[in-house]
Amino acid sequence: MAKMWAGRTDGVTEKIADDFNSSIHFDSRMYRQDITGSIIHAAMLSKQGIISEADADALTKGLEAILADLESGTLQIDMSCEDIHMFVEQVLTERIGDTGKKLHTARSRNDQVALDIRIYLREKTDEIVALLKELVSEITDKADTYKDTILPGYTHLQRAQPITFGHHLMAYAMMLLRDIERFKDCRKRMNLSPIGCCALAGTTYNTDRRFEAERLGFDGICLNSLDGVSDRDFCAEFMSAVAILMMHLSRFSEEIILWSSWEFKFVELSDAYTTGSSIMPQKKNPDMAELVRGKTGRVYGDLLALLTTLKGLPLAYNKDMQEDKESVFDSCDTVIMCLKVFTGMIKTLKANTENMKRAAQKGFINATDLADYLVKKGMPFRSAYKISGSIVAYCIEKDKVLEELPLEVYKEYSPLFENDLYNEIDLMVCVEKRVSEGGTSVDSVKAQINYVKEILKK
Repeated sequence: MAKMWAGRTDGVTEKIADDFNSSIHFDSRMYRQDITGSIIHAAMLSKQGIISEADADALTKGLEAILADLESGTLQIDMSCEDIHMFVEQVLTERIGDTGKKLHTARSRNDQVALDIRIYLREKTDEIVALLKELVSEITDKADTYKDTILPGYTHLQRAQPITFGHHLMAYAMMLLRDIERFKDCRKRMNLSPIGCCALAGTTYNTDRRFEAERLGFDGICLNSLDGVSDRDFCAEFMSAVAILMMHLSRFSEEIILWSSWEFKFVELSDAYTTGSSIMPQKKNPDMAELVRGKTGRVYGDLLALLTTLKGLPLAYNKDMQEDKESVFDSCDTVIMCLKVFTGMIKTLKANTENMKRAAQKGFINATDLADYLVKKGMPFRSAYKISGSIVAYCIEKDKVLEELPLEVYKEYSPLFENDLYNEIDLMVCVEKRVSEGGTSVDSVKAQINYVKEILKK
């Protein structure tokens, strides 16, 4: 079949070339955006006197009918068409005759596809932000539940200082708040209309690009027509924001995987977000967290693929740019699914508070506070440090924790030790002494929770 662009050539290509060139199998998902843009384009053409009101009305009704039929399933997308734009125009012309051929006046597929993907990503950005807010809300609620639950804080994966589980969770809430801001910021640069740039140089018709932009919900227009059709920065920026978000989810997933292992047993994942083994009946695998961690690499690959595609392209449009969509669509689909699963996993997660506390005690993460106790009694810090280290070594040998040692044992190391030392090395007291803003004390965690809740309200 001859193509709608036949003229300079006969428009007949080999089937293998058609299949290689075609993008409809992936850009068909943008049919709503494409039809919406075309309806507004027809309105602009009529407003400017480029086509008659009657023609614009016929185009609008025809496009609305196509959209309704696609939504209801009475019309199926013809995958033999080159792309979604050609499919819509072909069906429109079949239904309303030669008037359908007027729709493409004063535009090109170059600015048309740029318009479609901007609208599509704008909608996906809003969806991702909404899902992020839901996840942050669940994390914040969980942090509130465990704001006074003792957890060993780690550096180098070694137990370091006592913190609360709520404090640890709020670290991820803060990361995800930054992700929300990144997506919102990305949306500002995305939300400029390229329609009317045409193939690359604009058009001789007296169009009103700002009318179309406003009607389509854009904040303005692309001010250079070459840039308007060749810009995919907004795709790369969007995918970069997705990659950073996935990095945060992956870090969280790694901790959940560790915490849910028998070696830690800090958290219990719901059966609804774990799987079993085909051969080992005792297994409860954190597959959802592992998949989020694994899919992070996939999203990184999507971003790198797009950047590599774009890096050597001269202005303006090149067919290479068709390769943007599969990567960006995969990023969208992946991060949206990960966010939905992750939110449910966090909502149903339960902490094993006793295991957390015992791990904190066995890690001797209050040893610094023990040394500080002696310093307050007048001992030089280095001497106090050595005594505290010796007591820790004794505890390890005897399988004890600092809180369990009787006072007489402490006095063997220094006569400065009195009964008040037990309060000083109590893990909750150690936590509550971290009074600096942003720290792990319960009041500080409450302040962090309130801050995030206020941000979410806005």
